[in-house]
Parts: sequence; structure tokens; C-alpha cells
Amino acid sequence: MRPAGCEAQILRALAEMPFLDRTGLAAITGRSRGAVHGAVASLDRHGLCDAVTHASAHFPAVERFHLTAAGLERLAYGEGISTDELLRSRPVSERWRTILLERLDAVAAVYRLAAVLSGLAHPISFQWFRAAPLDAVVSLPDGRTVGIVRRGHTTDRTPFAKRMWKLRQGPLPGAVLVLMPDAVRLRHSRRMLDGFPVPLFLAVESDAVSATLDDPVWSPQAVNAAVSLRQVLERLEPGGELPVEAEPQRAILPGDLAAAGPGWRVPDCLLPAVLRPAEKRAIDLIGDWPWVSIKDLAGMTGVSPQRASQVVLPLEALNLVVRPGGANGRLALADRALAMLARRDRTSVSMARSRWSAAPLFPGEPFHWTNVSGRQTRQLLRNLAHTAAVHAFLAAMTTQAAQLEWEVTQLDPPRRASRYFRHQGGMRAVSPDAFGLLSRGDTTWPFFLEWERRAVRPSTMSARLAPYLRYYSSLRPTDDHGAQPAVLVVLDDDIAQTHFLRLAREEMQAAGVSVPLWVSHREAVEELGPLGLAWRTPADPEPAQYILPR
Repeated sequence: MRPAGCEAQILRALAEMPFLDRTGLAAITGRSRGAVHGAVASLDRHGLCDAVTHASAHFPAVERFHLTAAGLERLAYGEGISTDELLRSRPVSERWRTILLERLDAVAAVYRLAAVLSGLAHPISFQWFRAAPLDAVVSLPDGRTVGIVRRGHTTDRTPFAKRMWKLRQGPLPGAVLVLMPDAVRLRHSRRMLDGFPVPLFLAVESDAVSATLDDPVWSPQAVNAAVSLRQVLERLEPGGELPVEAEPQRAILPGDLAAAGPGWRVPDCLLPAVLRPAEKRAIDLIGDWPWVSIKDLAGMTGVSPQRASQVVLPLEALNLVVRPGGANGRLALADRALAMLARRDRTSVSMARSRWSAAPLFPGEPFHWTNVSGRQTRQLLRNLAHTAAVHAFLAAMTTQAAQLEWEVTQLDPPRRASRYFRHQGGMRAVSPDAFGLLSRGDTTWPFFLEWERRAVRPSTMSARLAPYLRYYSSLRPTDDHGAQPAVLVVLDDDIAQTHFLRLAREEMQAAGVSVPLWVSHREAVEELGPLGLAWRTPADPEPAQYILPR
């Protein structure tokens, strides 16, 4: 076919799937990479398409292409429809472009799945959804339909459960693929989604975007197994219903994207394209651990404090990170960053700000924990000594793990570390200060962290231990994590440590429950490190021990 035919095909593909890269365009159109490169260069030269450069933790920097106003008018002319009709029937209006730019990290992951699916059956049809529980649907030529849902890094359990409940109630495609941020939340979601009306498969996003059709990275909702995308589709029957979203009342032809170089104010929607992966990771970490210091942020990311400062400074210049003077130079996310993360992960912007905003309640008043508007970040600032101790512990653990050839692959703040379970007919929970996962090769080691400064009386110690006795009396710890997580308890001094060990031994014997408990105190952890010879157990309290196998 003549190059002009390839260019027309690229125009149609970019109207259906804005912000595809060249590799994705080759997979979706079935054209060779050389043909796609030539067609894209020609469209760009004639002002019919433009590109933004994008990189994330899962994808290297690539150019992602979108149609310009001239390109949309050319496509409408070629399709024999009006420009207004094109804007209303495809995700190419000004509003749609803003939505997709705000979700660009998610867009890249979804497009990767679509490109892999196109390798099985061609040509595919693709549809984005703006407000439906589904993110997108891929339709294969024989009538099979596959929905895609992505759970973002900041999405809490309850909003995600409500979103999936809404999905159950509405029209459903033939099968649903769910991208999860980590293996722990994948396990929790499998249980939550029990009895889903259509076949549902879950995968960790980092595994799914790097997998081929034949890599077994997908977990069926009801079976403890791993299957490939090819196996998923081989069992899928044609059919399924797709949601129908209301036609937009306004569909404006998009203008040129504003420049985003030095000295320019970057539009909010362009932040996911402008930020580098290291900067995005820093934003996620500061969002997880508000009021973290530069030193501890450096420890958690495995870089020097100087390098951490180099990453944070551009974020402050973009008004994404704040460092209030009264917080002793500690970092928190600005409202602009909270909105960026919420839009990326399809969660509530207002909810994120009400919980985590570091903005003052009364701008004219001095900075103080009582003058911070986010109710949860306010409590972290109120208990800053405890907050800082947890940060320092996790940073030191990350640094020491690297020296021992282990890797800290997951660190969850309290809101994600909590585990909810039923016990004797009631709903119970363990609410640690952190949850983490260390790995070396195929070995993983999960843990809960409890940093206790107030557990000095027997009654207080007993109250701290009781939730874990209930949790470990069931199979839930293994079901939740694939192994029993260790429970690390750090007390204020060695006297409190000795009392806690005795009480824990007595209460575990009385309850007939064994908790994998490791106990230390602040001075030992600070001197020897979290992975040093600083721990004791109720079963054998005298010799100091290592918590990781040597």
C-alpha cells in the first residue's frame, strides 16, 4: 500500500488511542516499524500530529503521539464526517486529551496490554471510558471482549471495592483484566472479588507490562494458579456488553499544548509527561510518608542525600513538594501533587486533600501542627518524633539490606499496612506503623513494624499484642502474604523490651497462639541497624539474634 495509506491508518489509530508510541502503533496497525516511523515523520512534518515525551517506572522515555487540530480535520475529511462528529465519537476533544494526559502512566500500561492482545488477533477495536468503572475495553475481531481495570498506587481498599461493586452491577465484557500495584494487594483483591460474574484475572502491573502472550503472570480470581494471556483468551467465548457513556455536551477542538520548558509554568495535565521516573518515585514516597526528611528519603530510595536533594529541588520549583520552615525541613506533598496522584489513579482529589494536604488552615498564622489542613497528615506532624523514628528505621533497613544483598521491594504506610479480618463474628484489624517486604532471589520476607514509645505498662503492652494474637490465630497471615509476616516491635529501652518479651511469652502460651515476634529497643536498633544483631524472641529471649537468615 502507498505511504499515504499507512498515514491514514496511523491517523485513525491515534484518534482511537491517543498517545500511542511508535512501538504501540506498529502493533495496533500491523505495520512494520519502518513503515510506522516513516508515516509518523511525514504526519509530524505536515503538522498533523505532535508528541509528548513520557517515561515512568515501567517504561523508558518514548515519544507518545496525538493528533493536532489540523490532523483531526484531515481525518474527519477522509472519513466523510464533520469535525464535531469526530470529536464526539473519539477520545480526541480538549477534555479527553486532558484526561488522558493526567492518566498518562496508566495509559502507557493499558496500551501495552492492548498491543500484546493485538498479537493474538488483528485488528482489535479499543475504547476508553471516562467515568465508568472500566478503564478501557479491547474488542477482538471474533467478538470477544476484554475489559481492563487498573488499581493505582494510591487507591485505598474501600474506593476500589466500591468501584468493582459498580462494575459488577453494570454491563460486563466477556472477561476483565485487573492491573494491581503489588502482590499483597493482588491477594487481598482476589478475596474481595470472590464470585465475580465473568472471568476475572489479576496481575501485578510491573509483571503484566513486561510480559508476552505466553508468560504466566495472570492469576484467575478463583484459582491459585498463574496463566498466560493466551490461555486467558483461548477460554474466552465471544460476547459481552460494553458500558455506554453519555455523549459529552461540549467537544472542543484541542489547541496546541503549552510549552513546558524552563521558565514556563507547566500545565497540570502535562506533569506526568514532564516528570522523570526518579521524580515520580520521590513524589510517591513523600505521599506515602509525609514529613520525611531528605536523609530518610535518600535511604528509602537507595541514593545519597545529595542526589535526593537534586531530585526534590525541581519538585519544589514546580510546587509539587513543600518544606515548611516549622517542620524542620521535612517534606510533604503540595495540593498540586495530591491532585496529580488522585487523577492518575482515578481517586477523589477532594478526599486526598482533606486527608493529606500540608496547606495551612489559617495562612496568616505561624506554621504548627494545629495549622495543617489535612487531618491525617496533621496527626503525623503532631506525633513527629514517632513519625521520624519510623522513617529512620525504614531508611536504615533499606540501606542495610542492600549491603547484605537483600532488597526492600515494598514499604507500605499505615493506611495500606492495616489488615482487616473476622474474628469470633466481628470485624477486627491489625494496624501497624508499616508493612514491608524484603527479597533475595526467590526468597521473600514480609514484616509488620510496631514502633512503641508508650507501651511501658503491662496493660498497654497487652493491648498492643492482642490484635496480633487474634490475627495469627487464623490462616489469614499466610493467605494475605503467602507466608507468615514477622512482627517487629521496637520499644523505648531494654527494660521495656524485657517486660514485653515476658508478657508476650505468657500471653501466647495462654492463648495457644504463636506470633513470629521479634523485639528490640531504640538504642540497639540505632547502634546495630534494623538487620543487625539487635533482636530477641519470646521463645528464646537471652541471646540477641538476626531477623534475616544469614
